Amino acid sequence: MDVGLFISTQFPPGEDVAARIPDLVAQVRAAREAGFRSLLLPHHYLTEPLQMLQLTPLAAYLLPHADGMTVGGGILILPLLNPVHVAEEAATLDVLSGGNFILGVGLGYREPEFAAFGVPLQERGARFAESIGLIRRLWAEARVTHAGRFYTVQDAGIGLRPKRPGGPPIWIAAQAEPAIRRAARIGDAWLIVPSAALDQVTAQMGVYRAALTEAGRTAACYPIERECYVGASHKTALEECRGPLEYKYAAYASWGLAGSTQMPFEQFVRDRFIIGDTAFVREEVARYHATLGVDHFVMRVQWPGLPQEAALASIRRLGQVFA
Repeated sequence: MDVGLFISTQFPPGEDVAARIPDLVAQVRAAREAGFRSLLLPHHYLTEPLQMLQLTPLAAYLLPHADGMTVGGGILILPLLNPVHVAEEAATLDVLSGGNFILGVGLGYREPEFAAFGVPLQERGARFAESIGLIRRLWAEARVTHAGRFYTVQDAGIGLRPKRPGGPPIWIAAQAEPAIRRAARIGDAWLIVPSAALDQVTAQMGVYRAALTEAGRTAACYPIERECYVGASHKTALEECRGPLEYKYAAYASWGLAGSTQMPFEQFVRDRFIIGDTAFVREEVARYHATLGVDHFVMRVQWPGLPQEAALASIRRLGQVFA
């Protein structure tokens, strides 16, 4: 099994974000030294009052520090963007990373983002599917002619070819059953989001595997994102990260994210987040692997307000879990 770092790029209002960039670099370096295999970055627009660094420029900035790690989106909100733009930037990042880039994408859900980009929310599924097909063609073919419902390319091609033949793997995040089945048909992997509880994901995994079989396809891997904190003491671990996690999920709830709820925190955490000492986290990783068959854990270990020292210690202990 592999472990990756889902890095937090959001900061509370009033925080000096420029002064925190060295902290992100230190987290990436600590993860690389601890044996982490991947680095994923989130993506949103219009996040006020939270301050958020944008995915593509930050990924490029962190590449030298993630040397040898696979870097990608966790996830890029694809329907908001023109697929030609996405194909070009992904090819650039694939070349800059030496062929170690993942295009992690999803539908998105926030009405303010879609309204600002002039994209009707009800079109996101159709735009998403058309974009994936066009992006793959732009990566693989010298010249492309495409006349779709939303996008048009007339006998043209991207100049820079991805280093990886055929382009980077596409990981698709999804929660609703139609989106999970679509991930099986057109993606290289289904990326399980961190807010879904284990019983929900177990049922969804059945949908995904059945859809893979129906499509005659196999997944490149089975990645899962989880909120994870590895403390020195199992008794105190939850309280050490409780405030930052509650702040983060209160922001999600205000955005209307399904799965973010006002139920008691201890109840919400159970079978959803992986929080405890090294021994407990190792047991939970084994349980998730046995239950779901997941083989690539992408862990977010910091949230707004968690001290840098706690995040770094959690990364190092998590490396011991996967050693």
